[in-house]
Amino acid sequence: MTSSDQKVSTKGEGASAWIKAALRAMARDGISAVRVEVLAKELGVTKGGFYWHFKDRADLLSRLLEDWREGRAAAVRAVTEPKEGETPRDGLIRLLMRQLGNPNQRGLATELAIRDWARNDPQAAAVVEQVDAERSTRVISLFIAAGMDPVLARTRAWYLYSLLFGQALVTPPAEGTASIESLAKDAVDMLLRTPCAGKGG
Repeated sequence: MTSSDQKVSTKGEGASAWIKAALRAMARDGISAVRVEVLAKELGVTKGGFYWHFKDRADLLSRLLEDWREGRAAAVRAVTEPKEGETPRDGLIRLLMRQLGNPNQRGLATELAIRDWARNDPQAAAVVEQVDAERSTRVISLFIAAGMDPVLARTRAWYLYSLLFGQALVTPPAEGTASIESLAKDAVDMLLRTPCAGKGG
């Protein structure tokens, strides 16, 4: 490797730039698109510069997964952390409104690509499981704080989690119907409702 390779490869954000480029490529075209030559071309650097930051493609993929896991964990902590004077219901509504009102299409594309990858890769599957567990734990805690039984809270958290991701894959409500705030409040109030005795869940 030449000194010019090192100089070019360490421009800007170094390893972080390669990981971000890999995430973009995966979101566009799936995990098979994460190839050193493709990323080097996108970054405008030499292919040889890659090896100043990573042992090989497998090392890049491992660090990509870790970066994604840490980012998702930080995001869910931030959005579920109670605000001053906020009730658990308020927190659930805020969480849902954030997703309904500000859909992150790039983030969704990345999430779907990683989940598709996880279907055939044990390492990716383990990271997805960790992210799901972190998200679920945070949302379950909000339902428990609202006075719900832990077993029921787990089920309701799963419903909310499914809604958060499923809504991004369908056509949004037509204009003139309920507002985002109304939709979020309605959904949360249904999820907080206690099951009728003898009716099953």
